[in-house]
Amino acid sequence: MKVSVITICFNSQDTIEDTIKSVISQDYKDIEYIIVDGNSKDNTKSIIQKYKSKLAYYISEPDLGIYDAMNKGIAASCGDVIAILNSDDVYAFKSVVSEMVNALGNNDAVYADLVYVGSNNLNSVKRAWKAGSYKKGLFYFGWMPPHPTFFVKKKCYDELGTYSLDLNTSSDYELMLRFIHKFNISISYLQKTIVKMRLGGASNASIKNRLLANREDKKAWKINGLKPKAYTFLLKPLRKLNQFRI
Repeated sequence: MKVSVITICFNSQDTIEDTIKSVISQDYKDIEYIIVDGNSKDNTKSIIQKYKSKLAYYISEPDLGIYDAMNKGIAASCGDVIAILNSDDVYAFKSVVSEMVNALGNNDAVYADLVYVGSNNLNSVKRAWKAGSYKKGLFYFGWMPPHPTFFVKKKCYDELGTYSLDLNTSSDYELMLRFIHKFNISISYLQKTIVKMRLGGASNASIKNRLLANREDKKAWKINGLKPKAYTFLLKPLRKLNQFRI
């Protein structure tokens, strides 16, 4: 089973090399590594060039944002399974892909846990996102799986669509809501921390951004013709409090 790992980046000279090394050091043999760069203006492209022989596909051109770049990567991929690892993130150990493929089994998707780490120290754990097993209806209670741990079969993108460009920071939430909650794809859970994610994501950078993300979360339900509970958008940020129990 071929796995396409997609990394998107823009002006990521401080972190992109860690991401690349964590992918090319995986022990799984059938990985198609794709990098989509948004025409970086710093040293990102020269760093990527060092590893070009390890890449199945690489493009650097202006895009319409992170989700447009993800869609470009998906369109270019040939794998049976797709994983997205952004340029601030790294796989936590060398057998991540092989263990996720094993955990996937006959399901459509698999997800796992991640930790948030310091921007300058990948071993300094600040928060831990323990996703837990999925049960139907959990999205009503503010649940979602960690997007960087989400491995999903390409047929799901082909049949159910890719990332919406109508959302700025919640398109990953919308896609997983659509795949898991609306269309009931089959998923499994690997109870293991597979990704280290640097702090500073766009939707969590400030209270203002969190409020904007909450507004987009509501839009995600609306565009899918779904009706959330009255408490759904209150519980979603509150669930993050458990992440500080390290």
